[in-house]
Amino acid sequence: MQTNLTADLYWLVLTLSLTAVMWVPYIINRMAELGVLSALWDPFGHTEARVAWANRMMQAHANAVENLVIFAPLVLLVHMTGQGSAFTANTCMVYFAARLVHYVSFSFAVPLLRVVSFLTGFYAQLVLALTLLHII
Repeated sequence: MQTNLTADLYWLVLTLSLTAVMWVPYIINRMAELGVLSALWDPFGHTEARVAWANRMMQAHANAVENLVIFAPLVLLVHMTGQGSAFTANTCMVYFAARLVHYVSFSFAVPLLRVVSFLTGFYAQLVLALTLLHII
């Protein structure tokens, strides 16, 4: 049985995939700084990167995971209740773009853009919740 993804679920899958690979650059940096064996053998994972961008990237990844806990159930509820529409699909697309911009701007210390992109993602979550509550 093959089921096509709705646009809402499509953007959720892209958001999940983006979040799933956000760790790669900062782990590669750790391997470059410490050596592959030392980076892999670290039993506690409490090492600080020598470059600030890698530490910020790790924080941006953690923030993306924290927000995914809110976004993903909202999208799934929109889908399960049949409330998906072009509006909710666009909202999910905006969320994806906001999280990508937040990740990059946080990693490379772009302060205003980081905050605006975070708030844009929050706004998208709010819009999905209000849609589910039939307020908008």
